[in-house]
Amino acid sequence: MTVTAAHRWFANRRHPWWRCPPVPSDVLVFHRSLAGYVPTRLVELPAIAAELGVARVFAKDESSRLGLPAFKALGASWAIHRALEERAIAGQAADGPVTFVTATDGNHGRAVARMSRLLGHRARITVPDGVHPAAIAAIRAEGAPVTSVGGSYDDAVAAAARGAAADPRAVLLQDTAWPGYETVPAWIVEGYATLFAELDQQLLAGGVDAPDLVVVPVGVGSLAQAAVAHYRSRSDPARTALLAAEPVTAACVLASLRAGYAVTVPTQVTIMAGLNCGTPSSLAWPYLRDGLDGAAAVTDVEAGAAGAALRAGGIDAGPCGWASLAAARGALAKQRARHHLAVGPASTVVLIVTEGAAANPAGTDQRP
Repeated sequence: MTVTAAHRWFANRRHPWWRCPPVPSDVLVFHRSLAGYVPTRLVELPAIAAELGVARVFAKDESSRLGLPAFKALGASWAIHRALEERAIAGQAADGPVTFVTATDGNHGRAVARMSRLLGHRARITVPDGVHPAAIAAIRAEGAPVTSVGGSYDDAVAAAARGAAADPRAVLLQDTAWPGYETVPAWIVEGYATLFAELDQQLLAGGVDAPDLVVVPVGVGSLAQAAVAHYRSRSDPARTALLAAEPVTAACVLASLRAGYAVTVPTQVTIMAGLNCGTPSSLAWPYLRDGLDGAAAVTDVEAGAAGAALRAGGIDAGPCGWASLAAARGALAKQRARHHLAVGPASTVVLIVTEGAAANPAGTDQRP
């Protein structure tokens, strides 16, 4: 479904003092224990701040995270750790290697494959139509077999779930939830909390106690759920506005916010392959409904232009990472959106740049 120009921004009228529980404090401790862990960089972009009419703009650059070119390793590593911990408690630790099964548009599957291999286990990955051959090759290079299925991301998720259910040695490690399958996706969301914990520390070092606006790319909504859990669990939950960024061809969260309930939208091919999802996670949806301040849908052309601006600022991002700047540009060009988000000349804006150029060959093939 393509969102029309008149419906590409939605102001979510959430309760300003709604709060949610925080994520477990041991997630960051776990990630710090992993070989190769370092915080990803936070880059200030003064030229983009001037363009947007704000005081400061920062980009959280996830182009190199635990040896992979996207943030997904945070969720995959924590969820695998928790799954193995649960198996040990249940007395299943001595049963031999586990096979972690998932569907992916690229980054999550590669992260699951990498973390499974490093921990001495196996992975089996399912991909939908439209995933670039180079992305599939990168997953296979991690030692995981890849199965392609016709249809959408949702179709691939269904196929992965069926395959895992048929294998007693398999654990489904999916980063979206549905009724009856929410424990593992919750672990993945907890893993993403490390990104925002790092961001707090980096902003404080730069003289910012809290950002006024954080823009988060959205597929099924798990990263946005982590953002909501981080900012809405504070004593001042209204301090930071949260804006979701989606492709116009897969704007399921925007459509859901507009409807007032979670909806599924038909999707089309987009260079923002990791955001090409038609259904919000059932686990994420209540957080997004109650915790987001708005959603903006962007075109591939707008994303590409944002990518060029990010490169000029020293960030070689992939298309899903471009979406944050494209959404900020689209929303902040509207006076009513600026007012709703409480963004003005003194504001600090953070763009979550979720992937590097190496994460999405299909998109970077087409960059301007």
